[in-house]
Amino acid sequence: MLPILTPEESAALDRQSAERGIGVADLMENAGRAVARAGASLLGGSYGMRAVVVCGKGNNGGDGLVAARHLERWGMGVSVVLLAPPGAYRDAALRNFRRFAAAGGRWRRFSLEGLARELRRADVVVDALFGTGFRGSPDGDVAQAIELMNAGGSPIVAVDIPSGVEGATGAVRGGAVRASITVTFGALKPGVVFFPGAANAGLVEVADIGFPPGLVLSDLSLVERSDIAALVRPRPADGHKRSSGVVMVVAGSRAMTGAGVLAASAAYRAGAGLVTLAVPEGILPVVQEHVTEATFLALPETETGALAEEATPILLERLESVDAAAIGPGLGTEPSTVEAVRALVASSPVPFVLDADGLNAFTGQAGLLASRRSDAVLTPHPGEFGRLAGLSTREVLADRVEHARKLAAEVRAPVLLKGSRTVVAEPGGATTVNPTGGSFLATGGTGDVLTGAISAFVARGLRPADAARLGAYVHGDAGRLAAAELGEGTTAGDVLDRLAEALTVLGREHE
Repeated sequence: MLPILTPEESAALDRQSAERGIGVADLMENAGRAVARAGASLLGGSYGMRAVVVCGKGNNGGDGLVAARHLERWGMGVSVVLLAPPGAYRDAALRNFRRFAAAGGRWRRFSLEGLARELRRADVVVDALFGTGFRGSPDGDVAQAIELMNAGGSPIVAVDIPSGVEGATGAVRGGAVRASITVTFGALKPGVVFFPGAANAGLVEVADIGFPPGLVLSDLSLVERSDIAALVRPRPADGHKRSSGVVMVVAGSRAMTGAGVLAASAAYRAGAGLVTLAVPEGILPVVQEHVTEATFLALPETETGALAEEATPILLERLESVDAAAIGPGLGTEPSTVEAVRALVASSPVPFVLDADGLNAFTGQAGLLASRRSDAVLTPHPGEFGRLAGLSTREVLADRVEHARKLAAEVRAPVLLKGSRTVVAEPGGATTVNPTGGSFLATGGTGDVLTGAISAFVARGLRPADAARLGAYVHGDAGRLAAAELGEGTTAGDVLDRLAEALTVLGREHE
């Protein structure tokens, strides 16, 4: 897994490195050299090319000044544009300005006309305005400089993070640099991992600038393909359908028959040996036509065709004979259904995945989820998460990692918060970010496919958090395969159809 450092962790890393004898000056020199190398590589060389380096007043600007010095040394014509007077620089950044200027380096103070003129002649631009601690929206000269850089047409190399992107969350609240390459130092940052900031970062390169390896630690990580491949469980040669995992899917209502079909089918595609689809009795003939491999359990229903509270003892008895359950897709939120869901969550004898209307049954009462008999994993999208936690969707999106961690601690279960990018938070705080997926999954029913897949992985013996990570990764991969063929016409059924392929390819890589 690749660590992702918050701005606070990055600042602590700088301090701890200094205590080990690696000071800011050393780190700045290495960082600037890495940025210069990326700029030259982007152009296929440096001799005879022209670079414009746009510097803010902090250490980010100092990194840019180092990059300017190295690019000039390598034969590139360099112009530095300062957004602050030289007297605003401090310590290592000031020393690097003086070093650049003393060597005859060309620099000027910012003006709209001056920067526009420099950019017209640039082959590459270095964005060294803001670092990862930036929050809010750029204004004044900085906003104008960002607008000019984006309009200039030359490739941009961002220093640590594109200016205008919030380093802690990836939020973009105003103008932000659209980089071709972002050279980030020591480890990834949330701002280049989470959207929309990730879209501004371009290709992200993590540069080793000399931090002591043992200090680059975080409880937030980006999962790598090898991490996920190691979770794939092959079936034993002498296995049978029950040894491959038995899943019960509790889903569906008269208005939403497809949710249970997708979840149950996905459990099979993810390798479950046997799936029971438990639905309100009125829709049984409909779902039987679409999941021919499943066994079925017809349940008492309300007058409107939703799951009735009277189904609870039937379900609890049958759950004794399965390995995992999926609860929620398409159930609806009638009071009788809500009571049934709450009783199942409290007393289920097997681990379960709670999604969709299973989560909605606990709107504003997330604390009730902590009182249960078995392990669980929650899989909300931001809207469901907000209803559960008493937040607006906007508040959830403002800091998805922190909110997911808080909810996981409250309910004492892993929380998979869907989105770009999906995060899985464990009660102890360890959180991973899933790199697969994309806008092609933003279509009705894909969440039901994910729920079914995770329930199969739980049934096959994975810890709920690991099942969630594997499910998110394979689900995103399946969506990518579908979208490569079908584009924006990709449906949940198309993702379902490619789930087994994505899982098989992943498993082979681990053999």
